[in-house]
Amino acid sequence: MNIEEFRTYCLTKKGATESLPFGDNTLVFKVGNKMFALASVEDFTFANLKCNPEKAIDYRETFQGIQPGYHMSKTHWNSVYVDSDVPNPFFIELIDHSYDLIVKSLTKTRREGL
Repeated sequence: MNIEEFRTYCLTKKGATESLPFGDNTLVFKVGNKMFALASVEDFTFANLKCNPEKAIDYRETFQGIQPGYHMSKTHWNSVYVDSDVPNPFFIELIDHSYDLIVKSLTKTRREGL
Protein backbone atom coordinates (compact mmCIF):
# COMPACT_ATOMS: atom_id res chain seq x y z
CA MET A 1 0.00 0.00 0.00
CA ASN A 2 1.25 3.48 -0.79
CA ILE A 3 0.11 6.87 0.53
CA GLU A 4 -2.32 7.43 -2.35
CA GLU A 5 -3.98 4.04 -1.85
CA PHE A 6 -4.18 4.71 1.89
CA ARG A 7 -5.61 8.19 1.32
CA THR A 8 -8.13 6.99 -1.26
CA TYR A 9 -9.34 4.17 0.98
CA CYS A 10 -9.71 6.39 4.05
CA LEU A 11 -11.75 8.87 2.03
CA THR A 12 -14.20 6.14 0.94
CA LYS A 13 -15.38 5.94 4.53
CA LYS A 14 -18.71 7.68 5.07
CA GLY A 15 -18.24 11.23 6.41
CA ALA A 16 -14.43 11.01 6.32
CA THR A 17 -12.45 14.22 5.89
CA GLU A 18 -8.76 14.88 5.49
CA SER A 19 -6.64 17.73 6.79
CA LEU A 20 -3.09 18.73 7.68
CA PRO A 21 -3.57 20.15 11.22
CA PHE A 22 -0.04 19.27 12.38
CA GLY A 23 1.82 20.77 9.42
CA ASP A 24 2.29 19.94 5.77
CA ASN A 25 3.69 16.46 6.43
CA THR A 26 1.04 14.78 8.62
CA LEU A 27 -2.16 13.78 6.86
CA VAL A 28 -5.06 13.28 9.28
CA PHE A 29 -8.37 11.58 8.56
CA LYS A 30 -11.38 12.33 10.73
CA VAL A 31 -15.00 11.38 11.02
CA GLY A 32 -17.29 13.54 13.14
CA ASN A 33 -14.27 15.77 13.85
CA LYS A 34 -12.42 12.87 15.56
CA MET A 35 -9.23 11.29 14.20
CA PHE A 36 -9.30 7.71 12.99
CA ALA A 37 -6.06 7.63 10.96
CA LEU A 38 -2.93 9.67 10.40
CA ALA A 39 0.26 9.22 8.41
CA SER A 40 3.27 11.05 7.06
CA VAL A 41 2.81 12.33 3.52
CA GLU A 42 6.53 12.45 2.71
CA ASP A 43 7.64 9.25 4.44
CA PHE A 44 4.72 6.82 4.42
CA THR A 45 6.31 3.99 6.37
CA PHE A 46 3.44 3.55 8.83
CA ALA A 47 -0.02 4.79 9.72
CA ASN A 48 -1.41 5.40 13.18
CA LEU A 49 -4.79 3.75 13.65
CA LYS A 50 -7.09 3.62 16.66
CA CYS A 51 -7.64 0.15 18.09
CA ASN A 52 -9.56 -1.62 20.81
CA PRO A 53 -7.02 -1.99 23.68
CA GLU A 54 -7.40 -5.77 23.99
CA LYS A 55 -7.06 -6.29 20.24
CA ALA A 56 -4.11 -3.90 20.15
CA ILE A 57 -2.14 -6.16 22.49
CA ASP A 58 -2.99 -9.27 20.46
CA TYR A 59 -2.03 -7.60 17.19
CA ARG A 60 1.29 -6.36 18.61
CA GLU A 61 2.11 -9.88 19.78
CA THR A 62 1.15 -11.39 16.41
CA PHE A 63 2.75 -8.92 13.96
CA GLN A 64 6.15 -7.27 14.15
CA GLY A 65 4.72 -4.54 11.91
CA ILE A 66 2.20 -3.44 14.55
CA GLN A 67 3.69 -1.36 17.34
CA PRO A 68 2.31 0.98 20.04
CA GLY A 69 1.18 4.25 18.44
CA TYR A 70 4.03 6.63 17.68
CA HIS A 71 3.34 9.94 19.48
CA MET A 72 -0.13 8.65 20.41
CA SER A 73 -1.81 6.95 23.35
CA LYS A 74 -0.09 3.56 23.53
CA THR A 75 -3.30 2.03 24.87
CA HIS A 76 -5.65 3.09 22.07
CA TRP A 77 -3.42 3.59 19.02
CA ASN A 78 -1.19 1.34 16.93
CA SER A 79 1.43 2.24 14.38
CA VAL A 80 0.95 -0.17 11.48
CA TYR A 81 4.01 -0.44 9.24
CA VAL A 82 3.45 -0.63 5.50
CA ASP A 83 6.35 -2.84 4.37
CA SER A 84 6.06 -5.40 7.12
CA ASP A 85 4.46 -8.72 7.97
CA VAL A 86 1.00 -7.06 8.04
CA PRO A 87 -0.86 -8.20 4.89
CA ASN A 88 -2.64 -5.47 2.90
CA PRO A 89 -6.12 -6.99 3.44
CA PHE A 90 -5.52 -6.92 7.21
CA PHE A 91 -4.20 -3.35 6.98
CA ILE A 92 -7.56 -2.45 5.38
CA GLU A 93 -9.39 -4.24 8.22
CA LEU A 94 -7.43 -2.18 10.74
CA ILE A 95 -8.47 1.04 8.99
CA ASP A 96 -12.08 -0.15 9.10
CA HIS A 97 -11.77 -1.05 12.79
CA SER A 98 -10.33 2.38 13.61
CA TYR A 99 -13.09 4.14 11.69
CA ASP A 100 -15.80 1.99 13.32
CA LEU A 101 -14.47 2.73 16.82
CA ILE A 102 -14.69 6.45 16.17
CA VAL A 103 -18.17 6.25 14.63
CA LYS A 104 -19.40 4.27 17.66
CA SER A 105 -18.03 6.97 19.95
CA LEU A 106 -20.00 9.73 18.19
CA THR A 107 -23.28 10.99 19.53
CA LYS A 108 -26.42 9.46 18.03
CA THR A 109 -27.13 12.73 16.21
CA ARG A 110 -23.67 12.81 14.63
CA ARG A 111 -23.88 9.12 13.65
CA GLU A 112 -27.25 9.68 12.02
CA GLY A 113 -25.80 12.70 10.20
CA LEU A 114 -23.37 10.44 8.38
